[in-house]
Amino acid sequence: MSISVEPPGAADAVAETRSDRPGRRPGRHRSRSRRGLLVLRLLAAVVVCVVVVAPLYWMVVVALSSRSELLGGELRLWPRALTTENFDRVLSSFPVLTWLGNSVSIALTTAVITVVVNLLGGYAFAHLRFRGSSALFLTALATLTLPVQVIMVALFRLVTALGLYGSYWAVILPTAASAFGLFLARQSMLSIPRDLVEAARIDGAGHWRVLTRIVLPLSKPLVAVLFFMSLLGSWNDFAWPLIALQDNRLFTLPIGLLYLQGQFGPDYGATMAFALINVTPMVVLFLVFQRYFVQGFARSGIR
Repeated sequence: MSISVEPPGAADAVAETRSDRPGRRPGRHRSRSRRGLLVLRLLAAVVVCVVVVAPLYWMVVVALSSRSELLGGELRLWPRALTTENFDRVLSSFPVLTWLGNSVSIALTTAVITVVVNLLGGYAFAHLRFRGSSALFLTALATLTLPVQVIMVALFRLVTALGLYGSYWAVILPTAASAFGLFLARQSMLSIPRDLVEAARIDGAGHWRVLTRIVLPLSKPLVAVLFFMSLLGSWNDFAWPLIALQDNRLFTLPIGLLYLQGQFGPDYGATMAFALINVTPMVVLFLVFQRYFVQGFARSGIR
């Protein structure tokens, strides 16, 4: 039996020789495929951005165009001369600032209550063990299948019986807290290491101290998501405030937009100016807190 010994470096030379052969460069092929996927993703992102931004851009163009230019029948991507006559006509004909203050007050109050209730409920379902917790959580999630229109009659009878009809609380309390926010809070708090909670409990900390000192500092993205979602939902809510409020001095911006369309008719410049006033605060808020918004959804396991 003979044993052949290869000189040192022979295996490396053979490998280099094989790698130099044409058609056998998997690294280069993978690099090209990755570049192709990156280009496709960038193109898809550009298309999505255009689809999302185009309505907002057109809203700005129409709101800043004069009425004569809009009725001229000529389509322009940017007005010849910027004008604020649409905003002046809206602000002089309607109490827009009062409605804006009503929207801010109702949305902020609803968002704060929603964040508190959902955080407490999410902590209870994530870190407390009690009989019937799973059934109660599934029951709460089942309410997501019910459209709001189904329970509007019951809500109206409830707020009337409580003497809240025609007040801010008639709009705030029925929409404070949500089943989806509860689900989001529970999923996010489940991602927090349970060892931290158990260590704090062993040291004698109560549930309130664990929630405020350990869970909440690690749940800042969750708080931002809950706050923004509740704020956006309350800000854009139209049907229920229209039913629950009867004094036009308490109306919100979406209801005011309905009255504007009824008075001005097909005045597209005034309509878009009012719509721009309604949309701008939420757009700015999202741009400021978008990092926390994305992190909150990522931590909750929602893709």
